[in-house]
Amino acid sequence: MQVTSLLSREEEHGHHHHEGGSCADCGHEHAPVRLKQTLIGIVFVINAYVVDWLFEQSATISNASAMIGAIILGAPIVLIAIKDLRIGRLSINELVAIAVLAAFASGEYKIAGVVAFFMLLGEIIETRTAEGARASIESLIKLTPTKARRIKKEGTEEEVAASELAIGDIIRIRPGDNVAADGIIINGQGSFNQATITGESLPADKKPGDEVFAGTQNLTGVLEIKVSRAGTDTTLGRVRELILAAEQTKLPIQKIVDQYMGFYTPLVLVIGALVWAFTRDLDRVIAVFVVSCPCAFILATPTAMVAALSAAARLGILIKNVADIELAAKINAFVFDKTGTLTTGQLAVSRLAPIGETKPAELLLLAASAEKYSNHPTAKALAQLADEAGVPLAEPKDFTETAGRGVRAVINNQTVLVGRAQWLKDNGVAEDFTKAVDLNEAEGWSLIFVARNGQCVGWVGMQDQTRAEAKDALIELKEAGVRRIAMVSGDRQPVATRVAAEIGCEEAKGDCLPQNKVEFVRAMKAKGYKVAVIGDGVNDAPALAAGDLGIAMGAAGSEVAIHSATIALMNNDLRRLPFLVKLSRSTRAVINQNFLLGVLFIIGGLTLAAVGQIGPIVASMLHVAGTFIVIFNSARLVRKGEDLEHFHPESVEPKSGSGAQPKASRQLTPKLA
Repeated sequence: MQVTSLLSREEEHGHHHHEGGSCADCGHEHAPVRLKQTLIGIVFVINAYVVDWLFEQSATISNASAMIGAIILGAPIVLIAIKDLRIGRLSINELVAIAVLAAFASGEYKIAGVVAFFMLLGEIIETRTAEGARASIESLIKLTPTKARRIKKEGTEEEVAASELAIGDIIRIRPGDNVAADGIIINGQGSFNQATITGESLPADKKPGDEVFAGTQNLTGVLEIKVSRAGTDTTLGRVRELILAAEQTKLPIQKIVDQYMGFYTPLVLVIGALVWAFTRDLDRVIAVFVVSCPCAFILATPTAMVAALSAAARLGILIKNVADIELAAKINAFVFDKTGTLTTGQLAVSRLAPIGETKPAELLLLAASAEKYSNHPTAKALAQLADEAGVPLAEPKDFTETAGRGVRAVINNQTVLVGRAQWLKDNGVAEDFTKAVDLNEAEGWSLIFVARNGQCVGWVGMQDQTRAEAKDALIELKEAGVRRIAMVSGDRQPVATRVAAEIGCEEAKGDCLPQNKVEFVRAMKAKGYKVAVIGDGVNDAPALAAGDLGIAMGAAGSEVAIHSATIALMNNDLRRLPFLVKLSRSTRAVINQNFLLGVLFIIGGLTLAAVGQIGPIVASMLHVAGTFIVIFNSARLVRKGEDLEHFHPESVEPKSGSGAQPKASRQLTPKLA
């Protein structure tokens, strides 16, 4: 039977669902009815065998019971075959119908019933498996609640349908609630399980100003959220559309199979006719028709594809077209953007360099306290480090800020200046404090100096840090057989060179405009490489489109990112990339194994049936066994990537002196005391 499902097509002819609906929508429960019909039919057939065994003189009762069972079991198969023929479609459904009718016409009611039962059983297994795989994906994305608590203007709370929410509404989220719409937190703090969107199982802490996504779960705290996207426009809604669209696409190899299925049924009919002409054995002909039903062969690709999509979706990898699963296995070159892709895209403190008797903790206290009320990225980086290191900030007095240069404040009755070297000199710091600097700002370092009462007490080095997993991810790509890895960036060449050296990227090109990135990708493709381009999906859109495969990083909440690439990673974990390559290759291997199994079952079964070694009942059992083997073989893909569900960025503990170059500033804590 076909993957388009003999029984599901019966439903299709019987009635139509509303668009986007399900069986539940129209009040019918088809699967239980099909199962009941199958069970009732096989009970009559089994009863016939029991009567024959217990009572020798009851052939009439036995045949009557078997006939009723054969009619119940065979009717759906024959009806679908007739409907196929009416619309000019010749498929493998006709093979099954002919086999059942031939056994019935020859008076072999028990054989007709058993053959029909096993064919229906195989169909139920296929349908339930497809529904189960589909449900596993739907369970990831059908998490938006139907109700929401909307706050009225007077401050009271009302319960409304989630579909009634509009942009600008304020909703309240309690602990344990699923978020009903995308929005921005305006009040409260909490931890959110974002696995449905980003694929990361560790909770994410959220505070006012942070974005939350529909379908994620609030674990702690009561929050008020201002709706920014609702309904199908939410990130979850777009994810759902992309996953369901991917299920409708086909791999190239699957399209080839579909093309030849139209020739397959006539060929089997000819083989059946030849067997009859030479043997005059109807049982052999029936067995030929039954064993030639290529369910295992046809299921080879769809089952593997659905399993791979499930594994990818669980880890926050959106594959828009299943053909990209096959393409990813052929990728042998990766081109990365730098900022926001290989790096975090945010300034972080990487060097604390006190001068003289000043301690690192003291330097951080002065700098972060003076910058407490600044919105500059350097102020945020200092505040984050102080918070992680447990350094309590002092309250600044007489705070003033000179845009782009520095800040002045009184900290513990001491005048503190924090800013660029020239700004400190312009404010009376006379000494040549820049001699202590051993970093080059041209390589991407941002330096600020700290002075207390007119004397420089140290400097702080900040940089856009590389992602903790970047180096390991690139190593895994090389181990997976990727021959060329390059980084292209609009940043200066010295910065690109430094970042490439940190992560082990052999090729780095800086000072690239968007058109330069496109030219670089096209030149690589011209040399015969299959190229995957990885970027943030916004300013890298032209390069993403130029590659054989475009992969957008950190696409959660970004409509541009989701739509600008062929594959979207909902989080920023670069380890998803080698996993994608391995998943693609595993999927291709499983599909090939399934095809081989399907071909062996058909050729072997046809041979055994033609020479009379197996009868119709054994042939139908072989059919079901082949289906089971293919399904279970494909199901192995679902568990791929389970080791990636928990990700803890590794950090390198720094030293407290000027030579400290931490990978993650949180590890400064024990060195600041």
